[in-house]
Amino acid sequence: MSNDWLGEGRALAAAEKILDSAAQLFVEKGVNAVGMAEIASAAGCSRATLYRYFENRQALHIAFVHREARRLGTAIAESVATIDDPSERLEKAMLTAVSAVRSTPTLAAWFTPGDASLAGELANSSDVINGLGVAMLGEIGAGTASRARWIVRVILSLLMVPGADENDERTLVREFVAALLNAGRTTWSSLPGDVRGLRGDRG
Repeated sequence: MSNDWLGEGRALAAAEKILDSAAQLFVEKGVNAVGMAEIASAAGCSRATLYRYFENRQALHIAFVHREARRLGTAIAESVATIDDPSERLEKAMLTAVSAVRSTPTLAAWFTPGDASLAGELANSSDVINGLGVAMLGEIGAGTASRARWIVRVILSLLMVPGADENDERTLVREFVAALLNAGRTTWSSLPGDVRGLRGDRG
């Protein structure tokens, strides 16, 4: 493969080109339906070149999700930069995340009926994704990691099973935030019933 394909010869630029090509295919065909050969063709490289950057489809998926999570994190940080109240800031951050994913085709593609489970699996096992939750809390301390995971789970739940309308989702998030920031109420069983119901658990 000629170095011309690499542009300035930077590996990072090559990887970005591949991920950009994959993103368009995800929108057009669905995440699970897109294979490595299709991505290589869309990126204008050989399969051998593609596998030098991403050893398999899972590795490419992880790289893509991490890239988009970092971009989303930047947008969320900007949206809450002027909010001092912790509850208001966290509520705004979570709702901004949900809205941004829904309004961005390359992100929304991961939450179609056929692909949502894959998004959930990647998010629940990703330090980068869970790092978004930590950033939304705006604190580092005992219980932060656990709280951050619940933030991510509620966001994913809203993306997979939307509320009745915008006001309904805002109410659910507000109840969740109030419980999460209340000391001693960070376990799933102690959260409000409507919030637990996002995942079909009323027990």
